[in-house]
Amino acid sequence: MSDKLVLGVPSKGRLMEQTLEVLSGSGVVIRKIGHERGYRGEVEGMADVEVAFVSASEIANFLKEGSLHLGVTGEDLIREQISDAEHRVRLLRPLGFGHADVVVAVPQCWLDVRRMTDLEEMTHSFRRHHRRYCRVATKYVNITRRFFAARGVADYRIVESLGATEGTPASGTADLIVDITTTGNTLRANGLKILEDGVVLRSQANLVASNVADWSSRSIAAREEIARRLGCT
Repeated sequence: MSDKLVLGVPSKGRLMEQTLEVLSGSGVVIRKIGHERGYRGEVEGMADVEVAFVSASEIANFLKEGSLHLGVTGEDLIREQISDAEHRVRLLRPLGFGHADVVVAVPQCWLDVRRMTDLEEMTHSFRRHHRRYCRVATKYVNITRRFFAARGVADYRIVESLGATEGTPASGTADLIVDITTTGNTLRANGLKILEDGVVLRSQANLVASNVADWSSRSIAAREEIARRLGCT
């Protein structure tokens, strides 16, 4: 079995392009092996590193399992998919792209709901008047539960969203949402507003190390060299 370091990078789209650009700018130049559409690669001048091209979501999961030593993925995916992230992974460096805020957004017509304390009060009265829980649409189930629990919001039910989360209140399938945004324009276009203290997480792409991977002396040395080139402290 190889004791090389396995580095996971996003496999497609703008996230892959930005990852390769930022790493290359720091001297970690990645090239694909074999077919251009293949999923394996290497780092120029670093024989102890193998590159795996996989989705950003898979990178987070593989870091959690330890099948990747290092990976580039969003902090939002790390926090959502790894409940004990502080123990299983280590965020080595934010990379300055892939910015997105995970936010709590409610209908603009909820004039009296401006902060999380207002939402906590509203969910109680909502349940009494409507005889059901307030519905929160989100792809970020675990992040939402932790954030709401920390702020005393309990009278709600999560509706897992697989599509355009921002449209669920207007369609009647949810009452408010927790979702990612970059400018807030899409939320406003759908009649939603972000609560004043409703920014759950300011996320961006990070270089992340797995604490549970099988680290050999060879892979540790490769990690230290990548960290040095990227200026990780």
